[in-house]
Amino acid sequence: MKNVQVILWGLGAMGGGIGKMLAKKKGVDIVGGIDIGDKIGKNLYDVVPGIEQGDRPDVIVGTPEDVIKPGAADIVVVCTNSFTKDVYEKLVFVMERGINVITSAEEMAYPQAQEPELAKKLDECAKKNGVTVLGTGINPGLIMDLLVILWTAACEDVNHITSRRVNSLSPFGPAVMEEQGIGISVEDFNKRKAEGTMAGHVGFAESVGMMCEALGWKLDEFGQDMEPIVTDVDRKSPYGFAPAGSVAGVAMKGWGIIDGERKIDMDHPQQIEPEQVGVHTGDYVILDSVPPVNMANNPEIEGGIGTMAMIMNCIPHVINANPGLKTMIDIPVPHAIMGDFRDQIDEEKKLVK
Repeated sequence: MKNVQVILWGLGAMGGGIGKMLAKKKGVDIVGGIDIGDKIGKNLYDVVPGIEQGDRPDVIVGTPEDVIKPGAADIVVVCTNSFTKDVYEKLVFVMERGINVITSAEEMAYPQAQEPELAKKLDECAKKNGVTVLGTGINPGLIMDLLVILWTAACEDVNHITSRRVNSLSPFGPAVMEEQGIGISVEDFNKRKAEGTMAGHVGFAESVGMMCEALGWKLDEFGQDMEPIVTDVDRKSPYGFAPAGSVAGVAMKGWGIIDGERKIDMDHPQQIEPEQVGVHTGDYVILDSVPPVNMANNPEIEGGIGTMAMIMNCIPHVINANPGLKTMIDIPVPHAIMGDFRDQIDEEKKLVK
């Protein structure tokens, strides 16, 4: 069996990081890279810092039209945007060429929540072309939704869910820094919030929607709010800077109303360099259930590595899945791949697709 073949679309913090992880694994090859600007025409192994080429052939970074052709790969990893509407055309471009696709776009973790029409079109496109599309990451995708769902498997009854993640934004790239308003003034934050242009954490609606579908709850109403986390010291991360008095992060809250009751609460304060001001990170699942659940993990599962690993480790599941739009509750439970990637592939399903 030939190695699993992967194309990377987007070679920034996330896409490049996934490339570095894949280069260390057995049974998988990076066969294409897509980006913009002066990266085009260069060797991917020169463009992505820290990725070792070894005896691998050059992979020349190109445009989508140059790189994504029928039969060019088993799957394309798209790490370019956060919102379904912004990544939609890219996903369709890949699927129309008969290739599976997995994306880090947060809204794609459960696009049915905010973009039901686009979700329907993506599902139709995937099935028409015999491929699979999935969005995932550390959050949404695992910590604040799938992990909660897994804990409910031990419950006879669930009355209320509290999902909390206190995390650092430092590993993430420029797009996330912009979404979180890192370095802007409180006045600008409040202005953007009032205008609806302050994104904050992207994914609460998706996590709540995924949990409700899994548990069989009918969501009556979803809501969320945010407040700025203001720093009193200068903070600098690899891709962001917040001078004293500016915004270093966002304290997000979300909720879901089911049968007239608030049965889901999401609590997610996130900021760059939290340790600098004595904030300890962690992940928490608290269920008012039978039996009760109170899970605490300190420190947090690191967001950058976690997102990259989730995408990498879900690649075989996407290749193996039946055609269509999938979420994390549609595929087998993800896990680390310590052996050969080829051993994870169901060749019969792959041939049928």
